[in-house]
Amino acid sequence: MNNSFDKYQKRRLRSSYLSVIVSIALVLFLVGLLGLIVLKTNSITKHFKEKVAITVFLNDNANDSDVETLRAELKREEYAKTVTYISKEEAAKIYSEDIGENFLEFLGENPLKNAIDILLKSEFVTPEIMAGIEKNLVLRSIVSEVTYDKPLIELLSKNINRLSFWMLLFSALFTLIAVVLINGSIRLSVYSKRFTIKTMQMVGATKGFIRNPFIWQSVKLGIIGALVSIVGLVVFISYLNKNIPELELFSDINMLAMVFFGIIGLGILITWLSTFFATQRFLNLRSDELYY
Repeated sequence: MNNSFDKYQKRRLRSSYLSVIVSIALVLFLVGLLGLIVLKTNSITKHFKEKVAITVFLNDNANDSDVETLRAELKREEYAKTVTYISKEEAAKIYSEDIGENFLEFLGENPLKNAIDILLKSEFVTPEIMAGIEKNLVLRSIVSEVTYDKPLIELLSKNINRLSFWMLLFSALFTLIAVVLINGSIRLSVYSKRFTIKTMQMVGATKGFIRNPFIWQSVKLGIIGALVSIVGLVVFISYLNKNIPELELFSDINMLAMVFFGIIGLGILITWLSTFFATQRFLNLRSDELYY
């Protein structure tokens, strides 16, 4: 009978530990994913901003030396990431491929202009700075027109600030939810051993002596849960990186290490605090209060 009861207790104990690990892993996985998104927001924002181009159309009478001088000057500008010259012939070829037919056959001449595409560094992609760049470029004698997607720039600047605010707010809220959920799982685990805690206390064991094994056990569960969540994150990130390589999720090893160590640290901290306060509560209860 005792052997069967011991086996039953061990099964219950393993089941309790497994439920705690699964709860911690799921919550930390979501927290880690959110942390990764928050940290990656800047690089994602930078990626999209640096795809914004200013196109400088040149006058037809501009000679090669003047064009080359302008290109060299633009390359030296602090706002320029890349400067690419596109001749009217190249532009016609690209446009024909886009529309699927050779429009030159209908027109008989090439109406396009030679142009220079400037991709800007992300910090210069704001409505005010780009308006100033446009103003300076149109003053050049060989420049016919300067164009860029103004509505897109305004939309980017407006929504990026808004997105950053909500991401930080959502991160704080989700971290609080994570603490509450993990704390609940730990408290339930400690609750199932409340009679053991009180028995040890009644035979003279100190609070620290009783509490330390519970804390160490919970911290181990927290580390295991954190490692499981990290494995899940690596698999999920690999999937995203394969399908959306533009995100370059594996490009910043330091950022990933920060997220992974943060997950482990959060798992340890939450389980330690939750177990400490849970055991402290039952240590301070009277024997008759253990049944409520």
